[in-house]
Amino acid sequence: MKILIEVLLSIFLHPIAMILMWLNLANRSDLPKDRKIIWFVVSIVWGLGPILYLLIDDGRFW
Repeated sequence: MKILIEVLLSIFLHPIAMILMWLNLANRSDLPKDRKIIWFVVSIVWGLGPILYLLIDDGRFW
């Protein structure tokens, strides 16, 4: 049951955080375009982190 709650939280909360990060990234004028693209790609790869952690570590998140 605990792993189900963790996966559901990751699935629903992480996309919200990513969208907020992308909006902030799009509005920043202090970063060049190439760094914005790098951060965009990193955010997608980084987004898989919570789910991979739960799957690899047997759900021992708490």
